[in-house]
Amino acid sequence: MRSFYHYALTFRGKKTPDDKSRLADWMFYDHDFPKQSTDYDEISRYLEWNSPFTNALAVFDQLWEAYELNRLD
Repeated sequence: MRSFYHYALTFRGKKTPDDKSRLADWMFYDHDFPKQSTDYDEISRYLEWNSPFTNALAVFDQLWEAYELNRLD
């Protein structure tokens, strides 16, 4: 099963960054991010304590929803 981290990396590196790409870039550079996790609660707790910007948790929820749909396909 593909981890959330690997899914989110598909949003990295935009020339004109948006919130999704900012979160993905931050996750890439954060060595402590739970990169192998597929658990919503684990990642959500991590972001609550280490949020890189104001609406990062809302962006995470959007990405998680898309991640869940992607896993079902």
